[in-house]
Amino acid sequence: MRLDRFLSETTPLTRSLAKRALKNGEVTLNGEHIKQAATQIDTGNDEVLLNGERLTLVGLRYLMMHKPADVECTARRGLYPRVIDIIDVPKVERLQPVGRLDVDTTGLLLLTDDGQWSHRVTSPRHRCAKVYVAELADPMEDETAEWAVEQVAQGILLEGEETPTHPAILRFVTPKKAELTITEGRYHQVKRMFAALGNHVTALHRHSVGDVVLPDDLAPGEWRELTPGEIASF
Repeated sequence: MRLDRFLSETTPLTRSLAKRALKNGEVTLNGEHIKQAATQIDTGNDEVLLNGERLTLVGLRYLMMHKPADVECTARRGLYPRVIDIIDVPKVERLQPVGRLDVDTTGLLLLTDDGQWSHRVTSPRHRCAKVYVAELADPMEDETAEWAVEQVAQGILLEGEETPTHPAILRFVTPKKAELTITEGRYHQVKRMFAALGNHVTALHRHSVGDVVLPDDLAPGEWRELTPGEIASF
């Protein structure tokens, strides 16, 4: 890898600022000051220091977060703080949400800078199950609840769509609280499904994605790295 690229990969420096740091004698390679940006380095063996601090190439990361409400899964700055604003890791801007949650939706959010892994999780072809818990505006009891369960199991034609949703599993915890398991990721899907059933979602929480379940001890706003087993489960 070129030395200037290595600097930009391991520090906040842009390529142009990395070249400036090289020209200013701020960089050493295996103990020698190097000023040539095109110098090739062995990222596994060579020691690169910037102002005396050793630099290490950031590898692929796989994280889970308990997303709180009023936080956006977006790269652009808007009215709300972004997910990456509350994660303290190097090169945090490279992390991408693996399937976004609405700003008011809480729960399990996966993030990575591994595009292939992200595709495996989100691709409709892989039918990755996602479990949501929805608080409803109106109670659904007895025959209404049974009808809703049957409709969801058959697939629902959402407004503006030409094909029904994939068969899903609906379970009522209480008349106004339901657990919905889906294998798709259509736009506002859960909220639109309950709207098609004549109800309205007042709060939404994602409990799990595939075999990865949000731990009870991970508080809103907290995050941790996925375990090797969790990564390999997709």
